[in-house]
Amino acid sequence: MTPDTLSSQPAASAPRGLYRDAFARLVMIDAAGQEHAGVEVVRAFPISQPDRWISICDADGREIVALDDIRQLSPEIREVLLEELAQREFVPVIRRIVKVWNQTDPQEWNVVTDRGPTSFCVDSDEDIRRIEPRQVLIVDGHGIRYLIPDTAQLDSRSRRILDRYE
Repeated sequence: MTPDTLSSQPAASAPRGLYRDAFARLVMIDAAGQEHAGVEVVRAFPISQPDRWISICDADGREIVALDDIRQLSPEIREVLLEELAQREFVPVIRRIVKVWNQTDPQEWNVVTDRGPTSFCVDSDEDIRRIEPRQVLIVDGHGIRYLIPDTAQLDSRSRRILDRYE
């Protein structure tokens, strides 16, 4: 499913409320006023459309509501939703590629991210994916995703290292 195929579907009713209860569970109040405790929020397209197509699922993983565009939510609900998504998603942004060891798989990458320097292993070249012409997603051996939002913003040495994987 792509963002374009989703846009033809009718938008679901926005929640009336979203808050954390005394047990730190996320609770959603739906359009009918019913409370759903222990809900989870999930982005359908976290890289390409982070503000669109957010699902709120019940404790069993069933979708309760699909939000077409979170910018249409009240500021209070949007703030709680974004805080929850920030806790759920961990996608460090690579600012510089220091070194890549091994020309064969697996490869050890030493990088500087928006969260500081780190090293990780990439199992194969297939785990280095171009999302858009200048956007790259790298998935390490543990499934952690690292994002390069704009390869043009990398220094020339980092770009040369990355060019090996195109």
